[in-house]
Amino acid sequence: MRTPEQIQEIVRLLLEEYPEAGCTLDWGKDYELLFSVRLAAQCTDERVNQVTPALFERFPTLQAFAEADVEEVEKYVHSCGFFRAKARDIVACSQVLLEKYNGELPRTMEELTALPGVGRKTANLILGDVFRVPGSTVVDTHCIRLTNRMGLVDDLKDPVKIEMELRKILPPEKSSDFCHCLVLHGRAVCDARKPDCEACCVKHLCRHFSG
Repeated sequence: MRTPEQIQEIVRLLLEEYPEAGCTLDWGKDYELLFSVRLAAQCTDERVNQVTPALFERFPTLQAFAEADVEEVEKYVHSCGFFRAKARDIVACSQVLLEKYNGELPRTMEELTALPGVGRKTANLILGDVFRVPGSTVVDTHCIRLTNRMGLVDDLKDPVKIEMELRKILPPEKSSDFCHCLVLHGRAVCDARKPDCEACCVKHLCRHFSG
């Protein structure tokens, strides 16, 4: 594990390196982000952003999604992979949001993760990006890889365990933005196969670089 001072500096430097870090999915309405994240499972954000304009135009309201034929939704999201499960979850989730929450997204982890197709990663993203809840910590593949490499966690692979460890050490008000920074840094510098350590702004603080 890094020291508290090292962790603070890693957070500061990455936030400085990626000052505009945010969710790379395109969305306008709150529920559109929720559905986009569901579509992004085992798919790229780039692909999802290509699919959602037509999807949201065809189903412009939550009511339209709730009344949609699942097979028609499948046609719009087919290229995102696992399209049957994703289409089913989107329609079912729309129905629950209307019936139970008057069309609004719930604001707690427990309520969000009870929605069809919503896990902790998605719930944390909604809590952080929509409601700006401090401590929201999105653990995706980039976060898992980089936090282990840097030494923010000690050889953990389970997303929930990593989330709990990061909640202990990250400044709550910066944790959501920091996780977005990890995604951008993972794509641009800290690649899964061949990290470009020489180009890394936190290499002097990284366990992987220092050995």
